Amino acid sequence: MTSEGSGFDESVFPDLVARGPKVLLHDHLDGGLRPSTVIDLADISGYKELPSSNVEKLSEWFHEGANRRDLNLYLETFAHTVGVMQDEYSCHRVAKECAEDLAEDGCVYAEIRFAPSLFTTQKLSIHEVIEAVLSGFSEGSSGTNLTLRTIITAMRTSNDSKTIAEAAVDFRDKGVVGFDIAGREAGYPPTDHLEAFQLLQRENFHFTIHAGEAFGLPSIWEAVQYCGAERLGHGVRIIDDIELDSSGNFILGSLASFIRDRRIPLELCPTSNIHTGAVQSLEEHPIGLLKELGFRVTVNTDNRLMSNVSMTSELLSLNKAFGWDLDDFSWLTVNAMKSAFLPFDERIHLIEKVIKPGWKNLS
Repeated sequence: MTSEGSGFDESVFPDLVARGPKVLLHDHLDGGLRPSTVIDLADISGYKELPSSNVEKLSEWFHEGANRRDLNLYLETFAHTVGVMQDEYSCHRVAKECAEDLAEDGCVYAEIRFAPSLFTTQKLSIHEVIEAVLSGFSEGSSGTNLTLRTIITAMRTSNDSKTIAEAAVDFRDKGVVGFDIAGREAGYPPTDHLEAFQLLQRENFHFTIHAGEAFGLPSIWEAVQYCGAERLGHGVRIIDDIELDSSGNFILGSLASFIRDRRIPLELCPTSNIHTGAVQSLEEHPIGLLKELGFRVTVNTDNRLMSNVSMTSELLSLNKAFGWDLDDFSWLTVNAMKSAFLPFDERIHLIEKVIKPGWKNLS
């Protein structure tokens, strides 16, 4: 059933999707700034490196810079967003506006991740960065329908992941619900940070791992089987372990079977995956096949500024590419909520009292 066959005027479909209750599990704080805020913070802090001080031109620069089909090139655009987030005011403001924007987009639950070490080049400590961001999240989500939690990220190219993991645990009762490693994937395997993951396991703490985006099956295998990842950040390259036989049947390799059987969630970010070169087009994105095969598929934005996306725009793109409708979006949202690092009773409440009735009432 597409929007054409859903019993309502197709022209209202985007508005219905915009109003739908959404869940976002994979979104980077420093990848979602408002372009006007980047310019404003640069002016306040004296940051002189922006390619433009015009909102439209800067927006276009970020979009063009990210869409170069290479993860390493994609990551270069973060130099400017990180560059203007080096004090408590900027970290608080960016977090506050992030929460406001997600609430406006219809998100009822979100986990936003950031690497605090990136914002300590001047005077802030790791803990001060986290405190500033958490206070911004709290202010921005207050009075909205959004429940917002935080994932603390370590950079896989650095050697401080254990310290960052300890900091995440320090804030476990103040809004931090998980840990992650991110950054350049090729050449920096998850097992480089095994000590951090073992610490988190001993602390009964949740973690996801960026794996299977710019690098393939070995990265996913290490993340799951050596490090114990509960979710996979992207994980799109699991498709490399699925083959089509001569009879037209899809055959899952042992790793793909394990991921599916164990219901390990895939934090898929369709538009971003195109921009980083993980896939060539939305129509070719394996999300369609992975959903059909019964994987725990979730849909995410990754970096809203760089990829010029929102949760609403991602869902609308999937409607256009695969014909997915409100029922599909409800299924995807429930998948995400099941996979969240929120306590079980809170997840069930949101699923049964907010998400399912929210999507059902739209149709």
